[in-house]
Amino acid sequence: MRNIKAKLIHYSKLAHRKGLTGSFGGNMSIRVGNYVFIKGTGSVMEELTESQIAVVKLDGKVVSSVRPSSEYRLHLGVYRNRPEVRAVVHLHPPYSIVLSIFEREAPMITPEAELYLKKVPVLPFRPAGSVELAQQVSEAMKGYDAVVLERHGVVTVGRSLREAFYKAELVEEVARLWYQKFIASREKN
Repeated sequence: MRNIKAKLIHYSKLAHRKGLTGSFGGNMSIRVGNYVFIKGTGSVMEELTESQIAVVKLDGKVVSSVRPSSEYRLHLGVYRNRPEVRAVVHLHPPYSIVLSIFEREAPMITPEAELYLKKVPVLPFRPAGSVELAQQVSEAMKGYDAVVLERHGVVTVGRSLREAFYKAELVEEVARLWYQKFIASREKN
């Protein structure tokens, strides 16, 4: 259990250091059997400690004294629809959020994006923490390993937290490249 929490802490802090999320935004989880370890509500990724990690069963029952992130239903829905997935990452990277306002799909600009992401749709806005968002994401993730949420960030999955994290970073990389191209083309006009 300590190793699981240590991984969540490491990648949460890494996400903040890399500018992939800020303040209270974002959450990550790891599935172990029927249990999901997830960032607690109100905790800050940069300052996450073991005592701020909640444990929830796949049926939604909270089995720790820590309340899970408001997005816990999103994580549980993905795990139910994708039994092979062992980690879910939800971050608020700025370039991905900007891209979501203008595009319906993230462009696969780099060979790595094509290889590891294949296709990344932008899902229409749903309120954060809502049942509607959880249903929308868990349904979309049946066919994708990454989605961008309009005005809200990205969700990625993997067989490990490391894999899910680096997919999120890759989505942000293509969003940043798209943004630079977008700005360059506007400056020409």
